[in-house]
Amino acid sequence: MDPVYAPTKDHYDIGFVLLPGFSLLAFSSALDPLRMANHLADRRLYTWHLVSRDGRPVSSSSGLETAVDCAMEEGLSLDLVLVCAGVDVQHHCDRDTLGWLRQLARRHIPLGGVCTGGYVLAQAGVLDGYSCTLHWEHISSIHEALLFPAVTFTPQLFVIDRDRYTCSGGIAPLDMMLTLIGRQQGLELAEAIAEEFLHERIREVGDRQRTPLRVRLGRTHPKLEEVATLMEANLQEPLSLDELANYASLSRRQVERLFQRYVDCPPLKYYMDLRLLRARLLLRQTHMPITDVALACGFISPPHFTKCFHDRFGHSPSRERSRRCDRVADLASSPSSPSSPSALRPDASRVGEA
Repeated sequence: MDPVYAPTKDHYDIGFVLLPGFSLLAFSSALDPLRMANHLADRRLYTWHLVSRDGRPVSSSSGLETAVDCAMEEGLSLDLVLVCAGVDVQHHCDRDTLGWLRQLARRHIPLGGVCTGGYVLAQAGVLDGYSCTLHWEHISSIHEALLFPAVTFTPQLFVIDRDRYTCSGGIAPLDMMLTLIGRQQGLELAEAIAEEFLHERIREVGDRQRTPLRVRLGRTHPKLEEVATLMEANLQEPLSLDELANYASLSRRQVERLFQRYVDCPPLKYYMDLRLLRARLLLRQTHMPITDVALACGFISPPHFTKCFHDRFGHSPSRERSRRCDRVADLASSPSSPSSPSALRPDASRVGEA
């Protein structure tokens, strides 16, 4: 897709909006390439400003408090604004933040999201008609809850769609910013920054974010990867072991041996684990009724789902949901949290559109 900025511009001002619980790793991965670009070029190519809702310091998900330069309402002339978020992002979409982002969009200031920052942009409505990405855990939850139908979510590491920049968590922001720097300042500088960071290659827009099974488990077998991929693609309507074996052109016994050798567990237990982990994500990240969560993860009987969930995690699905409510209550009572009750639920105008 076309770069937003003209490559001949000498200097860019970047704003980083820090929301409570932001990912420190993702934020650093986005900021440090700008610092290194200045260092290697021996001149100020980039200036950055840290922004919070009220100008007060913000705590990351690790508890580290970060001072900021200014509040959202203060006027800044910026070339790009990146929203940095993390855990419990849905509880930090207060009206002031969403309104400010809409105002920036009306001024045609390019916007982006780091880690779960794209969720905030989608909630503000400034991603309607765009492609974007989030961490794969949140994408699955959004699809299940049918949120943001005007936004196209992809499983890519990062997406640059016209004047919108979004990336998943971890170190994916590093690749997005290196790509941006390469477009603005030349590929040679971007590659030099990657070399300084011992980053062996700049991953591209088309790279997908979920780690392949062979990387998670080490050396493995292509047929095992094929069966595991089939499992991940069929969580709502699970396939039988015979069906999995048939699709992979294997016998049932061969599938069992592959899982025993490389994963050290029976294939159906691995499959059940995938479904239960998906269920836990939906319980944590959506308001779906527990019965709907059970159905979305392939459990026809709610009692069977409850038993399997308890056996795996040591507590019931309702307890998992109540833990989420406890976190919401803690956020609401925190002095640093917005006092408006709208901060604890999606913006009403956006819900109506969804």
